[in-house]
Amino acid sequence: MNPLDFAIALAREAGALLLERAGGPLFIERKSHRNDLVTDADRASEVLIVGAIRKNFPASTILIEESGTHPGTSDERWIVDPLDGTTNFAHGYPPFCVSIALERRGELIAGVVYAPRLQECFAAERGAGATLNGAPIGVSQVSTVADALVCTGFVPGRWERNVEGFKRLMDASQAVRRDGAAALDLAYVAAGRFEAFWEFDLRPWDIAAGALIVREAGGTVTAIDGTPLDLNSGSTLATNAAIHAEMVALLQH
Repeated sequence: MNPLDFAIALAREAGALLLERAGGPLFIERKSHRNDLVTDADRASEVLIVGAIRKNFPASTILIEESGTHPGTSDERWIVDPLDGTTNFAHGYPPFCVSIALERRGELIAGVVYAPRLQECFAAERGAGATLNGAPIGVSQVSTVADALVCTGFVPGRWERNVEGFKRLMDASQAVRRDGAAALDLAYVAAGRFEAFWEFDLRPWDIAAGALIVREAGGTVTAIDGTPLDLNSGSTLATNAAIHAEMVALLQH
């Protein structure tokens, strides 16, 4: 089974489950603090995804947001966020998604970000380009931050470290957005809707699929200081490549 085709089908199935749950009452809990939510929909999506991966790729390791690592015996690891943008989902705000990536021997080889409310499925396979609902996509051709629409995120309860960068980009760019779903923000860079996205304190499941999609769409993804991306560091800067150096310079304090 082609891993990308499997991931696309699985993300769509999980997205359909989320839409079903969105129509009824939600059981909402707080995790580390009052801004960090998890719902019964997150957990139901996770159960569905883990079950499907275990059935079709039984030797793979799975790293998934709510329950952590499910060990495997092969050199493959699935990195999954069953619902990115939980607060948006809980309030009926459309930017939320399912994010599924496959890593082999430490290298990302497939990624899917599916936004069920918007019916948009972003996907990429290493070396094969990126798509939106099956059609090829690419990053924008904007060549300066002054002409760019950029996006950021603030981890709840840890927003102070991003304040200075946010201020600088508010002055330097056309506008700054904050939509609250990092995987989808990365996909929007790949599709040319944003010229750049940056955020601190992300987790591997927030970054993995979107980072591959950006790269396959012609963009650049690094840490915020311009050093190579480390999924475990949380520091993420994705751009259309043309403004990457300028963004790195603006975000250095």
